[in-house]
Amino acid sequence: MGSAFEDLQRALKQLPGLGYRSAERLALHLLVERPERLSLLVDALRGAADAVRRCQVCGGLAEKEPTCAVCSDPRRDATVLCVVEQVLDQIALERSSAYSGLYHVLHGKLSPISGVGPENLNMAALFSRLARGEVRELVLALPNDVEGEATCHYITEQLEGDSITVSRIGFGLPSGGGVFYADPVTLKSALESRRSYS
Repeated sequence: MGSAFEDLQRALKQLPGLGYRSAERLALHLLVERPERLSLLVDALRGAADAVRRCQVCGGLAEKEPTCAVCSDPRRDATVLCVVEQVLDQIALERSSAYSGLYHVLHGKLSPISGVGPENLNMAALFSRLARGEVRELVLALPNDVEGEATCHYITEQLEGDSITVSRIGFGLPSGGGVFYADPVTLKSALESRRSYS
């Protein structure tokens, strides 16, 4: 165990997208340049840790309730279910205002090379939701890469013989690009140009 500064830097470095230098800059910013922001950050982290959890239905973010605002909204179309890789993808699609159905967050995608199988994802809950018979269309909004395609293929294989229409969002995204990085106009176009996945 090193100094308190090194411990903070190590903890920050564990966050996605932060390398050694970025973690060092953040730690210095919070401790030396803007120490008044440190207590705000600590309070926000504590508040979020106490209030935010995974939605018991879709796997998205729920605050203080067992289900999220989308799953709890009776105005949403419960017959259409959009499958996304991450919560950030769900947030991006919601910002596009082009979709009024429900979501299911997998929290990853299949990657046998990395040891990620269906049991490591939120797949069992997806198939349980589909087995209830309420969903007419399943929209696959997964990345346009090898793992995303493999995940789409796996899901459709499991649904063979079911009466659910499976569609895949159209991609105005570069190959290998994810939903989170697209702008709202591109996402709207992608949702509106979804096609049958068979």
